[in-house]
Amino acid sequence: MKQEYPLLESINSIEDFLQLPDSALDALAGELRMRMIDVVQKNGGHLASSLGAVELIIAMHRVFDLPEDRMVFDVGHQAYAHKLLTGRNARFDTLRQEGGISGFPKRAESRSDAFDTGHASTSISAALGIARAKQLRGEPGMAVALIGDGALTGGMALEALNDAGESEVPLVVILNDNDMAIAESVGSLRRSLTNMRTSQGYLAFKRRLARLLDTGTVGRWLSRHMQSWKNRIKSLLLPHMLFEEMGFTYLGPIDGHNISELIRVLRRARKLQGPVLVHAVTRKGYGFAPAEQDPEKFHGVSPAAKCTAGRKSNSEVFGAAMMELAERDERVVAITAAMPRGTGLAGFAARFPSRFFDVGIAEQHAVTMAAGMAAGGLRPVVAIYSSFLQRGYDQLLHDVCLQRLPVVCALDRAGLVGEDGETHQGVYDIAYLSAMPGMAIYSPATQQELVCMLQMAVERGEPAAIRYNRGSLMQALTTEPVVFGRWETILPVADVTVVATGCMVELAMPVARETGAGLINARFLHALDEESLRLLRARAKRVITMEDGVVCFGERMKAELSPIPVMALGVPNEPIAQGTIAEQRARCNLTAQALKRAILEA
Repeated sequence: MKQEYPLLESINSIEDFLQLPDSALDALAGELRMRMIDVVQKNGGHLASSLGAVELIIAMHRVFDLPEDRMVFDVGHQAYAHKLLTGRNARFDTLRQEGGISGFPKRAESRSDAFDTGHASTSISAALGIARAKQLRGEPGMAVALIGDGALTGGMALEALNDAGESEVPLVVILNDNDMAIAESVGSLRRSLTNMRTSQGYLAFKRRLARLLDTGTVGRWLSRHMQSWKNRIKSLLLPHMLFEEMGFTYLGPIDGHNISELIRVLRRARKLQGPVLVHAVTRKGYGFAPAEQDPEKFHGVSPAAKCTAGRKSNSEVFGAAMMELAERDERVVAITAAMPRGTGLAGFAARFPSRFFDVGIAEQHAVTMAAGMAAGGLRPVVAIYSSFLQRGYDQLLHDVCLQRLPVVCALDRAGLVGEDGETHQGVYDIAYLSAMPGMAIYSPATQQELVCMLQMAVERGEPAAIRYNRGSLMQALTTEPVVFGRWETILPVADVTVVATGCMVELAMPVARETGAGLINARFLHALDEESLRLLRARAKRVITMEDGVVCFGERMKAELSPIPVMALGVPNEPIAQGTIAEQRARCNLTAQALKRAILEA
């Protein structure tokens, strides 16, 4: 039976939403949650984050005037309610599908989306930039940033707070404090926020003092002239008032699921016309019991059709291999940036708690801390999704590679990633890592190679990156050992030979067998295998390369094999929007059919 949403279906624009009476808002929140659950269970998506932000987003849209006021959502995975309230309910069934609406804010999708987001800790910087642009251009309105406490652990967010506190521009930062990033929040900032949440003595004292000073002429005079004394009392009773010390007017903490309270406080924040931070306490997954009980599991939900048992994921294989390495070598430590479960390290964390480090959403810090650990004699392995390691580019170059320190980067979700779309594609790592001096790039085609390469990278004691895709690599077909720097000849070099890497090997194998083409598994991408290159120069008349990234390996092969013609199949240098991985591969001509055409034409 089709679920009905009478209130939501009456909203075709933000203007329609503003016509609803306040008395209908709690019921609307329930409909928003049911609509999200219904669609995400079919399409997949970021469920727990969006469920926890429903009342916040309702209140934001009630108080701030779109599009004159501009809202920036940090990461953006919590913005489903925003999409539904701004005229996209009719298309919400296409969420994260090819040709449908994105799982993240997109300026091209709606004038209500002020800024494209997908990575954490960017919202305050973007909102401050928008506010300054409005100020310089003499435009009305203000900027609003909604950021979670997990994203606040990122250095960029703290840099923006430091700048914004002295800006005197109309900027409202709404802190969605649910004590969670993807996993549980970590670090000293978490402790400060906990102190703010639980400092009821200070809040009660503040309310009583305000009532006292608001009575009579003398009280009002004291209220105006005792700011210094007030700050001393505040510092005595609540020493962790970080935000006011940085220049923000701090409002909170307030119940982030109480719409009327949120509206009242946000209206006050809007009137202040300066840097304001509103601290709202929420519960991730609120309103859906399974998501409340396990918010990390329900942070990102796979489509129902994909939730089937099968072979182990590459992340699970990596996690098991890490535990075996740690048993044999006490120097091995694991580092992640707020994703112990997603990277397969939850088991390692439980088994070796003193050798596991979750640094929060702080990839730059993770890489340089790993460099420091390596300089101190350890063998750190940094497990980060490919698209997020981009944020640590300078640290890889400056702190790891220039010192040739033994840091191993485990790049999960390399290649095309599917429904999360362009902000999460792991298609740039081959290109940016190939420019790093002394960086060894491992590209396993099987799960057995992944295990072997991890051990090899740790033992060799040099900068290294192991890139592997989302899902499961194939099982090994032979017992040929992995030799550092050497490629594997799967089918003998022929007139037309395919040189594939990583998960592309499994795709290329049946096509090469059917067409009689040669097939080489390029296990290492930096540097290239000179012996295999000599063999190709001697025997091949045409070479086709396949890589699940923007074409970089293929361009290097063209230079190495000239004048032998090389056709480079890979991801074009343009954003690849959401869709299934199969649909994205078809868009990039990374399919068996495209390879077969290329071989036959050759």
